[in-house]
Amino acid sequence: MATRTICGVTVQVNDEGFMTNPAEWNKDIAVELAKEEGIAELTPNHWKVIDFCRQSAATSGAAPTIRTITSGSGISTKELFSLFPKGPAKKVAKISGLGKPEGCV
Repeated sequence: MATRTICGVTVQVNDEGFMTNPAEWNKDIAVELAKEEGIAELTPNHWKVIDFCRQSAATSGAAPTIRTITSGSGISTKELFSLFPKGPAKKVAKISGLGKPEGCV
């Protein structure tokens, strides 16, 4: 397994750059990963989605799908796509320190 240093923390990542151990994640890492994904600033709604995804993954063991995110977080699909453009489930999973969601290409 590869490692990468983000914000001074060495974390385990897969070949696509997704963190493989959610326990290594912190909010500073999320901010840095968001910038890498083209999101300059994480707003309260970004954090609402990120926090929901982390809680969901802790329960289910996997990153949530778009449908799970929208129904559980109260954020509409349209808003989710505006918060995390071009593949929101994949982007939010990466920023949240979760593995790649099942079904994402």
